[in-house]
Amino acid sequence: MICNICPRNCGAERNENDGSGFCEMPNSPVLSRASKHIWEEPCIAGENGAGAVFFSGCTLKCCFCQNYEISHLNNGKRITVSRLAEIFRELEKNGCSCIDLVNPTHFSDCILSALQIYRPSVPLVYNSSGYDSVDTLKRFDGIVDVYLPDIKYYASSVSLKYAACPDYFEKASAALLEMKRQTGECEFKNGIMIKGLLVRHLVLPSNISDSKKILLWIKNNLGENTYVSLMSQYTPFAGAKNHKEINRRLFTAEYDKILNYFFEIGLKNGFMQSKTSANTYFIPKFDNFGV
Repeated sequence: MICNICPRNCGAERNENDGSGFCEMPNSPVLSRASKHIWEEPCIAGENGAGAVFFSGCTLKCCFCQNYEISHLNNGKRITVSRLAEIFRELEKNGCSCIDLVNPTHFSDCILSALQIYRPSVPLVYNSSGYDSVDTLKRFDGIVDVYLPDIKYYASSVSLKYAACPDYFEKASAALLEMKRQTGECEFKNGIMIKGLLVRHLVLPSNISDSKKILLWIKNNLGENTYVSLMSQYTPFAGAKNHKEINRRLFTAEYDKILNYFFEIGLKNGFMQSKTSANTYFIPKFDNFGV
C-alpha cells in the first residue's frame, strides 16, 4: 500500500514485511503486548482491567515517550489480521472491560479488517496520540465506542521541538472534534464508559502556558462536560535529555496550577493523578506477552 493514513502523509510504501514511512511499520500488524491493563482511567479499566493491545511504531514519536521501546525502537512481533481478531476474542473471554487499542492509528486498515472477522461485545476503545487524520477516523464511525486521545501540544514551536510535528494542534484539534461528533455525550454502564470521548493531557515540565491553552480550547470547543484526564506521570525518557527544560520530573506546584485552572475555567469532569504515578513501575513490559 501507499500510505497516507496519518497526517504525516508520507505517501510511503508499506508491504507485508516492511515499511518506509515515518512509523517504520509494515502493512501487517506489529504488537508488543496484549493483556489486561489495570492502569488506565477507572472508567476504562474497571475492576477487571482493559484489554490493552499495544501496537508498535508511532506516527508521532515524542522525544520523551515512556513507551520508547515500541514507539522508537519498534520492538514487537508481526502477526496476521486473523491473529489480531483472535487476540480481541481472547481478551474479551478473559473478562476485560474493553478492547483498548493503544497507538492504533498507523494500523487502521488491519484493525478494521480484524473487526470484520470478530467484533467484541465489550466497548472498543481507540487510544491514540491525537495526531489522527479526520478521513481515517471517519472510517471508524459507528465502530469505535470510546475515543481516548491525547492532546499533547498547543504551540507549534513546542510540538516541533518535541515531536518534529509543527502541525500537531491543527490536526489533533480537528481529530478531537470528529471524535466528539461520532460519539456525542458520554454514556456509562456499571461505572464503565461504553460510549464517548475522554481526552488525556500530559502536563509537561516548564510548559504550563501550553497546558492552559489546551484546557481552554477543550472547554470552548468540546464543552464544559468533557471528560479530561490530567496526567502528572511525566518521567524523562530517551531524548528528554536533549531538552533541559523537560529533563526532570514535574513539580507539584506546576501540576497544581493546571488542576486549579481546570476548575477556574469551569471544566467539570476529570481524572487526576497523584505524584506517585511518575514511576517506571507503571510501564508495561513490552515482551510480546499475549501476542
